[in-house]
Amino acid sequence: MEIYQLRYFIAVAETGNFTRAAERSFISQPSLSQQILNLEEEVGKTLFHRLGRKVTLTDDGQVLLEHARRIISEADNALRELKEDSARGHRVAVGAIPSVAHFFFPAVVAHCRANDVRIKLRSYEAFTSTVVSRVAEGELDWGIVAQPPGDPRLEARRLYTEPLLLVLGEGHPLASAPTVRFGDLRDENFIMLGAASSLAELVNRLGGENDFTPRITHHCAQISTVKSLTAMGLGVSVLPRSTRNANDPAGLVYRKFEGATPSRDVLLIRHRRRHISRGAQLFAEAAQAVVGPPDHTATPFPR
Repeated sequence: MEIYQLRYFIAVAETGNFTRAAERSFISQPSLSQQILNLEEEVGKTLFHRLGRKVTLTDDGQVLLEHARRIISEADNALRELKEDSARGHRVAVGAIPSVAHFFFPAVVAHCRANDVRIKLRSYEAFTSTVVSRVAEGELDWGIVAQPPGDPRLEARRLYTEPLLLVLGEGHPLASAPTVRFGDLRDENFIMLGAASSLAELVNRLGGENDFTPRITHHCAQISTVKSLTAMGLGVSVLPRSTRNANDPAGLVYRKFEGATPSRDVLLIRHRRRHISRGAQLFAEAAQAVVGPPDHTATPFPR
């Protein structure tokens, strides 16, 4: 049973005549009559009494008419709502890891407002495994993570690369040291995001490359907590450069690493088979505008 067949059926019921119904529906009368026959065959009921040039509804036709009008009304309302919703903003759902979400979502929204880009963003902040899972299950248009998703259903594009910085309280001896290398941190207490975060995994990997296991004494759920505890002198942290902002706690110091500067790639991920909606496309364009010119070595997503 097709929507257009129900529209033809209603036209015949309301005009009482196949010819007038065809004129109203902008279709030839033989084509309309055939569609009504097809509908009757599908439902297994005779819907009209055919009385020469006049037709009237059978009892079964009257029952179907009540339902058909509701179905058409709902379909028209849905189409109208979709058109109105697009005018207000195109929907997009995006998940991001905490060390990106705190600055990236506000930056994208600010860019869209400044450039009259109309999206209705539904944002979700979680650690990598959860973001990857929700993208893989089709719940999110995009995910923003800092390590390859490791799921063949997903594809990734590098958005940007940023250095990692040593973060410590102003009273820490390394705050005024002439140089700092990652290996200098082997005896320090670390304050980090939870063990499930990709940042914690990266810090552990960097420690291994320097022949020690970082001693993480505080596992936090928010970047702001990491900064507050670090500013109090309870340990040191390693954070991406993008987490630094004007609202940082007093006494927080950022130091660059000397030598081979540790860094991370931030990736935009999507399900290979998920349709890239207008809202998803607009978000991706805004995200790229926020971080700067695209990396031409990265493979672009299809439009």
